[in-house]
Amino acid sequence: MGTSTERRRGYAAGDARRERILHIATQEFAEHGYRGTSLARVAERAGLSQPGLLHHFRTKEQLLVAVLELRDRRDMERYFDGDGASGGLDLLAALVRVVEHNSRTPELVRLFVVLTSEAVTADHPARDWARARYARLRTWVAHALRRAAAAGDLRPDLDADATAARIIAIMDGLQTQWLLDPAAIDMPALFRAHIDDLLASLRAHHEA
Repeated sequence: MGTSTERRRGYAAGDARRERILHIATQEFAEHGYRGTSLARVAERAGLSQPGLLHHFRTKEQLLVAVLELRDRRDMERYFDGDGASGGLDLLAALVRVVEHNSRTPELVRLFVVLTSEAVTADHPARDWARARYARLRTWVAHALRRAAAAGDLRPDLDADATAARIIAIMDGLQTQWLLDPAAIDMPALFRAHIDDLLASLRAHHEA
């Protein structure tokens, strides 16, 4: 029993150490980008030797992917029932809540903006993640719009794919402007107003 207890304590300590590494790495990637972040600095801030860090994450690329996947997973659990399957207009309401949450976590928003900007280069390790994420998000939003149209909430002839891409572009564009000048840009209010205006336009067209 003692051995089993010690093993559980060891797992718990390892999980806590991994969480701390990911928290520090999130800060480092947000502040310095992928290429400007060093494993040595992450290890030092985490109170580990570099070999100790490599025990948990063998490469900087693996660490980056873990940070990005953790951010996405937490958002999915918090706002999208774990799998992004929110139906109809519920998904758009969830996106508004995501933006409101993001306004309270500038560190994570900076991480996203920095890494997606860097990921446009062909050799960046986050490129596949960024492409897959945008494709997945466009699909979810377009699906939600089609379900809303099928339910009679929106006009049936809307271009769901183009509207989804436009909504995502507004989200990301506001994030960049907000990071540069947070006093001038009320990101949640502007995004909420965009969604309200968009839906009102589509509904008004439908009811005409």
